Amino acid sequence: MLLIDCPHCGPRDENEFRYGGQAGIAYPERPAELTDDEWAGYVFRRDNPKGWFHERWFHAHGCRVWLTVERHTVTHEIRKPR
Repeated sequence: MLLIDCPHCGPRDENEFRYGGQAGIAYPERPAELTDDEWAGYVFRRDNPKGWFHERWFHAHGCRVWLTVERHTVTHEIRKPR
């Protein structure tokens, strides 16, 4: 189990949260101009590093805010949310 430190509610079990994927993915400026391959890249292709990774988590059973969490993908250690 992961223990995620919500800035509003304090440390909470991961079961209170919903995973939102990789953080920092910007919506394309002109989505209508993207090729099918470029659009597929935006929608489906994400980094999968071995190490520290920025993720989005939604506190569904708490304050209902989105958090950016830095989690180590091997050890599952979590640094403070930003």
